[in-house]
Amino acid sequence: MAAVRKVLISDSLDPACARILQAAGISVVEKAGLSKEQLLAEIRDCDGLIVRSATKVTADIIDAAEKLQVIGRAGTGVDNVDVDAATRKGVLVMNTPTGNSLSAAELTCGMILSLARQIPQAAASMKEGKWDRKKFMGMELQEKTLGILGLGRIGREVAIRMQSFGMKTIGYDPIITPEESAAFGVQQLPLEQIWPLCDFITVHTPLLPSTTGLLNDTTFALCRRGVQVINCARGGIVDEGALLRALQSGQCGGAGLDVFTEEPPKDKALVNHPNVISCPHLGASTREAQNRCGREIALQIVDLAQGKALTGAVNGQALSSAYAPHSKPWITLARALGAVLRALTQQVNRGVQVVTRGPALQKASSYLIPAVAMGLLKETAQKDVNLVNGLLLAQEAGLKITATHGDGTLSSEDGLLQIAAQGSPSSLVGSVQGSMLVLHELNGAVFKQRVPLAGTLLFYRSKASNPGLLSTITGLLGKARVELLSYHHSGPVAGEEWSILGLSSALPSLQELKQHVSEVAQVAL
Repeated sequence: MAAVRKVLISDSLDPACARILQAAGISVVEKAGLSKEQLLAEIRDCDGLIVRSATKVTADIIDAAEKLQVIGRAGTGVDNVDVDAATRKGVLVMNTPTGNSLSAAELTCGMILSLARQIPQAAASMKEGKWDRKKFMGMELQEKTLGILGLGRIGREVAIRMQSFGMKTIGYDPIITPEESAAFGVQQLPLEQIWPLCDFITVHTPLLPSTTGLLNDTTFALCRRGVQVINCARGGIVDEGALLRALQSGQCGGAGLDVFTEEPPKDKALVNHPNVISCPHLGASTREAQNRCGREIALQIVDLAQGKALTGAVNGQALSSAYAPHSKPWITLARALGAVLRALTQQVNRGVQVVTRGPALQKASSYLIPAVAMGLLKETAQKDVNLVNGLLLAQEAGLKITATHGDGTLSSEDGLLQIAAQGSPSSLVGSVQGSMLVLHELNGAVFKQRVPLAGTLLFYRSKASNPGLLSTITGLLGKARVELLSYHHSGPVAGEEWSILGLSSALPSLQELKQHVSEVAQVAL
């Protein structure tokens, strides 16, 4: 559960967003159009930030936000948020991937129709008092081929709608399988086969290094002459210089643009071209989409704050599992085992191996690895470690955490979790019993009774044949005014055994105890 008490809304959002947050007891500050300096000042004491596309959430803004836990983007993309900087600081980034899908799809379809029939140009001509029927000869969409690059939510909705006009829909997406796209009527082809087949091409990908300049001089040359291009996704997917050259040469017959590399565009050459239809980034600008996005991001933040669920996470997928009833105790166990391993080993230089056993943990490594990292880095990291940044901070510390899964269990438990320091005998095996986290084994020594992993624990290794040691340690605890709450010991291994004591508080010094035992450590869980 995240302690989200105050949220700054720095872009213009539907009033429903603030109402939902306030109804959940969250304080809301609405200030749109802030300068960077004003935003830096406002965000310092905020737990959450909600933006659309106008606010640029840069690394220095994230660093200045001392209490920030979540950034909510009321829309699909997050290219105005430095996700890497947020992840490093442990700040969750979430968006509303479905909120504006229909509006963006409908605008794309409107662009296709407008290009086919030159509706905006004809309307402008009429306003100038002209009646020029011959100039605006259009084309039917029936039996034309539409290439859709990116077959996610928006691309799928565009395909379904344009098929009703009798268009043939082909496409490409490296993530969506051909079987999935065939279910909504899109035949997937390699990109090099798509270019020469299309009468219209529309892009619906995120802006990534691999998609920047997807349509360029080279790919335009491969296209059918007079191809019509639509970009209602992100500026930069279509190389604007290459598009202008293709328009000027007639290789591109027209373009519908809702987005630009620079917004608003200073270079008006594209906007002013007679075969270009342009809009000022209106993809999500419908009352329905804005209400939906505002409501969705508010509800997502309320669910996060109340510990109910996590949806729309961009960078904290492991955190999603922390809200699942089954996963939550295993995450807590992994963090506890990581903390114990660090306390016992001190230096974990060669990495850590995580082994899960049992069908319940077959796909658990995605959230258990970050949780183990949290425990390992608990006492050493320079900043707070959580499920958002745990794996990244471990990698930056040079700590490699790997995971494997075994089908069987080592006992009758639903599952077992083992972590071991590579190049060291240190290893731990634990499980979840009901709501209790328990330790089974420590460095190969098996405990006769499961050890609850909670509170302050003192670990020590000593000779098995030393019956007076416990009374000696109890005396040391009494001198330090620390109460003994529980005692567990393992079976012997090579003539030695491990003991684990539950304490009312941490011992201020272990120096005197080290005179009596081979190895000692304590950890607060």
